[in-house]
Amino acid sequence: MLGPPDPGPPNVTQQPFRSPKGTHDVLPEDHQYMTYIKKAVRHRARQAGYKRIDTPMFEYRGVFERGIGEHTDVVEKELFTVTGNKNAEDAATSDSEFALRPEFTAGICRAYVEHGMQQLPQPVEFYAIGQCFRHDRPQKGRFRQFPQFDFEITGIKDPSLDAQLIHVLQKILTDLKIIDRLRLQINNIGTSESRKAFMESLKEYFTGKERFLPETDRRRLQANPLRLLDSKEEDTQILLKNAPRLEQFIADDSKQYHATVLEYLEELGVPYVENAGLVRGLDYYNQTVFEYWDQHAGAQNAVGGGGRYDGLIELLGGKPTPGIGYACGIERVIWHMKEAGIRAPDKDQVDVFVAQLGPEAKKKCLGLISELRERGVHTLGALGEASQKSQMRLADKFAARFTLLLGKMEVKEGTIILRDMAAGKQKQIKFSEAIPQIIKLLGEKNLDTYTEKDRFEDEE
Repeated sequence: MLGPPDPGPPNVTQQPFRSPKGTHDVLPEDHQYMTYIKKAVRHRARQAGYKRIDTPMFEYRGVFERGIGEHTDVVEKELFTVTGNKNAEDAATSDSEFALRPEFTAGICRAYVEHGMQQLPQPVEFYAIGQCFRHDRPQKGRFRQFPQFDFEITGIKDPSLDAQLIHVLQKILTDLKIIDRLRLQINNIGTSESRKAFMESLKEYFTGKERFLPETDRRRLQANPLRLLDSKEEDTQILLKNAPRLEQFIADDSKQYHATVLEYLEELGVPYVENAGLVRGLDYYNQTVFEYWDQHAGAQNAVGGGGRYDGLIELLGGKPTPGIGYACGIERVIWHMKEAGIRAPDKDQVDVFVAQLGPEAKKKCLGLISELRERGVHTLGALGEASQKSQMRLADKFAARFTLLLGKMEVKEGTIILRDMAAGKQKQIKFSEAIPQIIKLLGEKNLDTYTEKDRFEDEE
């Protein structure tokens, strides 16, 4: 005896996929800002002699552990690690665990060593633009995947280079019209030896006071006491008021180096604030450190910073080589631009919408659309089989400046209707005059044509 028919699987409504936590889609509006920012970066980089470099998005984990420091937040909590398939090649390196880059500097310094760049004329100046990754707790304005631009100078230690590097960033932020919202914070944290002496003194000061520290800062005290200086915990900040200060351990030559950097910044007209509490969070920093802070929100909306890393290249297997660099978060820059009411130039506007009725008109429109685009006119058209009224509504939604209408009668007569969408006026013209008329109305200088210069400037 047959039973009841199988009802099949339960009718469960599938939830649509969303972007992973801590990531977001970069929609066309923000891409306009990103293009604007990248062009400003490339312009200032070329002026100052920086060359573009791209390093892999992932490196052997040791590059970041050795360079950034095992006991930094970036390495302990924020690295995206990827375990590769073990094979003979990975076995030879005794390290098959990779990490997505949380920043550019360590990878660029690894490339400097690997490719023998110490043989090049020094200093070697690089810039990079690309995505970085940190498995941080997502916050407003902080994502797990984020774009940065980065500048590095390696090979020579000179306070004038520190000042010139900062000056390039100052120029970029000025070009982007947000420099008035920001203020340069700068400090000198001395050599690794002076920092070690300071950290020992800090540990001694906190002996017996550990119970007053939050758990995170108790761990920092043991692993990297310097990180206590930029703790956001109120109890820690209260204790730090009577703690030893880093500047007490800075040697005279470091103080003189710092004074010279400030003198050069003044010569370049770069305003600054000396901030003795600024230390930066990565182990490789020494001497000059700096950040651009929001004038009202402080470090919370900082857009970028960096410093000197004279021991990093040696840590990565190279000879002792001085270096300095900075990184700037592109999304933070966009946020400041929007807050300041700065709009990025929009080059994606629709100049002409070509509407058509009937198969013959549609076929004739294809060549017209192609030629308009070739001449530098942003053109849409020949979309579906909608009525003339529907196509005009669509042209309005795309904010097209002009519409060209071609129907069965116009095909027979060799004419076309040209409509000015803003004025609401239209006229019938010869089909052969459509392109010259549109170009005259838009203006030759406003056409989007592609030249050798553009091919160079549009480098991604």
